[in-house]
Amino acid sequence: MTNYPPDALLFVTPNCPHCETVKHALGELLKEGQVGQVRVVDASENTALAQEYEVRSAPWLKLGIFTLTGARTLGELRQWVDWAHGEEGKAHYVAHLLTEGGYVQASAFIHADTQRLKPLLSIVADPSASLEVRLGVSALLESYAYSPALQALMPELAELSSHADHRVRADACYLLGLTGSAAAKPYVEACLHDAHEEVREIAIDAMHNLKQKRLNA
Repeated sequence: MTNYPPDALLFVTPNCPHCETVKHALGELLKEGQVGQVRVVDASENTALAQEYEVRSAPWLKLGIFTLTGARTLGELRQWVDWAHGEEGKAHYVAHLLTEGGYVQASAFIHADTQRLKPLLSIVADPSASLEVRLGVSALLESYAYSPALQALMPELAELSSHADHRVRADACYLLGLTGSAAAKPYVEACLHDAHEEVREIAIDAMHNLKQKRLNA
């Protein structure tokens, strides 16, 4: 599959202290062929378009599927361009939003394409990720409880339920329960006998969720 350079839409304002830096960096990336088209819009003159994109401050940048605000160096933008080409970048973007308190934006990003849930499992599988990000990702996945979108992640969640780190096993077990799928039962049952108490406790709740789903079906 061919990876095309992401297009860039940058909103600026006349008195913005960082806009020129971001604009210059995008110009460099354009010359290098790292971005496709670059469109720069003065938000103070084109208020209708700024409102359409819900621009509240400048610089405001839409780079491919990512929306970035504030000052960005050339190096940072190069990294985001690289992330725009793969699944890994979607997880980095959601983590970035959650770190900045942007759960609503992260939820909207996932809602636009629920296939973006799958890359989030790389965060579930990373016990070194910050608690803030792990909790946010868990909440995002939980919001799709009993849905086909979460059920589609069954193979990956089943694998994570036997991860070396008990925190990963616990999170995977919890999410398996929220799939509401009968196919999740053997993996949740295995967690009932886990060496770690936390995993066993979560497995009990997960089994309850699976049973409740069957009763309500």
